[in-house]
Amino acid sequence: MNSKKMYFILIMALAINTEIISGQETISPPIAKIILKADTAHGDVRLDPYAWLRNKDNPEVMKYLQAENKHTESIMSRTQPLQDKLFEEMKGRMPAKNESLPYKLGGYYYYSRNEEGKSYSIRCRKRVNLKSTEEVVLDENEFAYGKKYFGLGECEVSYDHNLLAFSFDTTGAEKYIIKFKDLRNGKILDDEITNTSGLAWFNDNKTITYTTRDEANRIYKVYRHVLGTDLSDDKLLYYEKSEAYDLFLYKSKDQKYIFALSDANDTREIRYVNSETPGAEFKVLIPRKDGVKYYAEHFEDKFSIRSNEVGNNYEVFTLPVSDPVIANKKVLIPHRDNVLIQNVEYLKGYAVIKLRENGLARIQILDMSNGETYYINFDEPSYTVFGNLNKEYNSETYRYSYLSLTTPETIFDYDLKNRTSKIVKMQEISGGYNKEDYMTERIFAKSYDGTQIPISLVYKKGLVRDGNNPALMYGYGAYGGIMDPYFSSEMISLLDRGFIWAIAHVRGGGDLGQEWYNQGKMLNKKNSFYDFIACAEHLIKEKYTSAEKFAIEGGSAGGLLMGAVVNMRPDLFKAVLARVAWVDVLNDMFDKSLPGTMSEHTHIGNPEDKQVYYYMKSYSPYDNVISQNYPAILTTCGLNDSRVFFWEPAKWVAKLRALKTDNNVVLLQCDLSSGHLNSSDRYEPVRQRAYQLAFILDQLGIKK
Repeated sequence: MNSKKMYFILIMALAINTEIISGQETISPPIAKIILKADTAHGDVRLDPYAWLRNKDNPEVMKYLQAENKHTESIMSRTQPLQDKLFEEMKGRMPAKNESLPYKLGGYYYYSRNEEGKSYSIRCRKRVNLKSTEEVVLDENEFAYGKKYFGLGECEVSYDHNLLAFSFDTTGAEKYIIKFKDLRNGKILDDEITNTSGLAWFNDNKTITYTTRDEANRIYKVYRHVLGTDLSDDKLLYYEKSEAYDLFLYKSKDQKYIFALSDANDTREIRYVNSETPGAEFKVLIPRKDGVKYYAEHFEDKFSIRSNEVGNNYEVFTLPVSDPVIANKKVLIPHRDNVLIQNVEYLKGYAVIKLRENGLARIQILDMSNGETYYINFDEPSYTVFGNLNKEYNSETYRYSYLSLTTPETIFDYDLKNRTSKIVKMQEISGGYNKEDYMTERIFAKSYDGTQIPISLVYKKGLVRDGNNPALMYGYGAYGGIMDPYFSSEMISLLDRGFIWAIAHVRGGGDLGQEWYNQGKMLNKKNSFYDFIACAEHLIKEKYTSAEKFAIEGGSAGGLLMGAVVNMRPDLFKAVLARVAWVDVLNDMFDKSLPGTMSEHTHIGNPEDKQVYYYMKSYSPYDNVISQNYPAILTTCGLNDSRVFFWEPAKWVAKLRALKTDNNVVLLQCDLSSGHLNSSDRYEPVRQRAYQLAFILDQLGIKK
């Protein structure tokens, strides 16, 4: 169908839908005006009717977003009792007072706690032992007071533990303000640095490095600041000129080195500086090489390098600090074709290696005194496990968190010498929870090319597979992100209402290793969509659920997944939740002024290449909305989002509403005071989740 014919249909559909909506008692949805913008690439002309919605400074855009919010609230008002009930259920499972497990760093034990009636955490410490007097390091409530949005970024103590550097964002744009606190007297220092991202302390206790953002919100420069000096005197330590890269700072566990990581999705380069020499310059560790990703740590006068240069599943080798060149490489952990090395942590005398084998995480211990290796074993067929704040290098105890779809987070301390684990904390579920009431499964769906796609399921015992069960399936499938099954106390509210909760481990994620990611990126991106559809079809075929009872969910790049599958197979789903959905893919990938565009080219491709252009055009959700029936859709955005811009869901909703041929709702909820990430507020994300789940329940006909 040519562009002119499509937009004749769009305008006619718009007129028809306006007449239908005008008869409703609720506030009618706003009708976005059509201003055609023509773009030409490779001789192909695309007409965009809603490009004008990109202009945040246009009063008409703000008026439109506010009208969308009013319409959404008018529709969702009927679910208010259900929202309130869900919120109280979820909040009721959260202990009114909660304290994190303390971790040791230097001569202090650090922890955070929540007080009843307060929305934000209070970060504290005790000196020498846990019986000592509590010192408040940072009370987030003080800085969040009166602000519509507050997100804490970094929170790092100096090497001598006397000063705190912390950062926060009050807009959601992820442009953080760094402030400093003297922990000896509680005073906030005059130094303040704006437009930042990360930070790290030098060991002189008065100098920090920090990163800043450019106009497109890319993290691109590293500076050095000495406390008490003017910001104009801050020295630029490194400028990442390639627009494909972002910069990240981190400090080695033993506190001896600061690393600056240049990251472009498929290529990484690291610079380093000794923490004892604040006046020194960063040096390149291993020069960047296209397609090579590596990560660095330091222990015992060696740099540890985890690199994919010899194979997708990584190897680990060391370089001497005295002469860190590849000629001096010594392999510590060799590459294996069937085992992914995800991460390596060092504690004195030991390497703790997180592996991934057959889609499951494993933890292997390497005793570096004798080369012996052994595993920490887990019993459940599907689970999540990860290291938990192992800040102290000089320790023989490794702390890790374990959870599954039915097991709340349980924190263990593992004695590396005696090879024994003990539980030190279990996630408290107020009001009672019995994991024996629920069942988990790990099943597989066959995708279009025969690939077996894992699906993790949880539901209440006694469920009958008769096709009448409501179901919610989550998917992401991007950047090699791993979606291990995890416990969510919020989801109990669905499970106790008879729901099946499913996680589709589609290609594009890293659930089954690097090759799993490769099969869902670039010119293989549509595999993510085919896999998700195959999972949905399998659950329906096996009578876990039916199309009339089926809801799906994804956010950010998972919103791309949602937008694509509802264009391809809208008949499979009853309701869709697409949070901060990235749906205007093709237009974004032509706009180099946007943060992330250049790095995204390494993930899904550059449409300036003709083959990539037509492939991307074939799935970009906004470009593929057509005149057909769609399920009910709720999508969200944040006005200050610098990752997925507000206009993406806004344009998508406008086009869906104009072209679709059904009477199902399409709702946009735009937060005018936030961005991509949740606030640090303890309760606001829970309230938002109650809102989202109320939408799903309502669309599936569940009113209580």
